Amino acid sequence: MGQTLMMAIPVFGVIALLFTFWKSGWVSKQDEGTEKMAKIAKHISDGAMSFLKAEYKVLAIFVVIVALILGLTAASDTSSPLVAFSFVLGAICSALAGFIGMKVATKANVRTTAAARTSLGKALEVAFAGGAVMGLGVVGLGVFGLGLLFLLFSSQFGLDNIDQVTRVITVLTGFSFGASSIALFARVGGGIYTKAADVGADLVGKVEAG
Repeated sequence: MGQTLMMAIPVFGVIALLFTFWKSGWVSKQDEGTEKMAKIAKHISDGAMSFLKAEYKVLAIFVVIVALILGLTAASDTSSPLVAFSFVLGAICSALAGFIGMKVATKANVRTTAAARTSLGKALEVAFAGGAVMGLGVVGLGVFGLGLLFLLFSSQFGLDNIDQVTRVITVLTGFSFGASSIALFARVGGGIYTKAADVGADLVGKVEAG
């Protein structure tokens, strides 16, 4: 019974991800508004995705270096070099969550604006759907990643005594470390990027106004 429940955990993550993709598709089908609105939204989307690509290239180097350090320094009795694998998977899931969130946010923004021209309720529905995609995407990736790793490591090291359980949990912490690291850099880097874009837009506006 317990083994069956553990095997069901990654399935719940997959269900959340399937709902995420379905909801993202629903948001994409909503009206973008006027041609000018769609054009501005495309510029915003292109800029946001360019930032993500540039940031993830740098973070990939960081992930590789830290994974090597974790793998080489892992204690053989209480941990395992597999902690490096946990770290990399956590980083990938976190980066993927950021990508999904950025993609749907840039889609939902203009569609919420377009929906607000017809009714407040419709705008709220589109905005809430966009937020749900990001929220459930994070939860789905987290549950799927942790559930999958727990099944893998519990079968690898066993759960027969407290030492084995401690070892499994120790190796699992690499997933949280990887996810948190990417989230931290994305938060700091994203804040700097958005502030720079805000200042740039302000300067352009002042120049155009004379």
